[in-house]
Amino acid sequence: MIAIKMVTDPCFAAYGKVVEGIDNSELLQLLEKMPMPNGVEYVPGIEAFENTVAAKQYSDAFYGGMPVQVGMCIGYNQKLNAVEYHRDSEVNIALYDMILLIGKQQDITSDFHYDTSKIEAFCIPAGTAVELYATTLHYAPCNVDSKGFKAIVVLPKGTNGELKQRPEVTKEDRLLTAVNKWLIAHKDGGVGGDAFIGLDGENIQVSVRS
Repeated sequence: MIAIKMVTDPCFAAYGKVVEGIDNSELLQLLEKMPMPNGVEYVPGIEAFENTVAAKQYSDAFYGGMPVQVGMCIGYNQKLNAVEYHRDSEVNIALYDMILLIGKQQDITSDFHYDTSKIEAFCIPAGTAVELYATTLHYAPCNVDSKGFKAIVVLPKGTNGELKQRPEVTKEDRLLTAVNKWLIAHKDGGVGGDAFIGLDGENIQVSVRS
């Protein structure tokens, strides 16, 4: 069973940091009202979220004036299934305690494989916002109990949008599955489509509290 650390643990510094100074209470109140899906649902941008004071602060301060999208990832999940990365940081804000399974882009091999034994698990306490650095491999959070997980997701505008055409310029292009989204899937992850299968080892799973 994978050990679970807290994002306040010093070793989380290799992956990101806790975000302070922005009041996320309005965002979390809106998130709480969103109905839970049967599985996992991700929505890149939600107008009500993007009209909050916090959204403007993330754009103006955290991203230094870049336009952002504020969406959500909610549902029920206990497995790794895949990892993805972007060319910029991502902010996750947890409504309930939730677990992130994360790794380092630097550990991807030259042929774009990744050994899942290098994955680490970190718990984000309810109400906490964390920055995941651009080099941090991540995917859908995992819930810690039967009520599931709900997370606000802040990213630069357009990220995870539909990719009109996959370029054929670099070898890394084979991982590109959406705008600003490079993904490596596990053969047992059920990701589907033409996702690149390159996660080697166990499809990491976390247990759920009763």
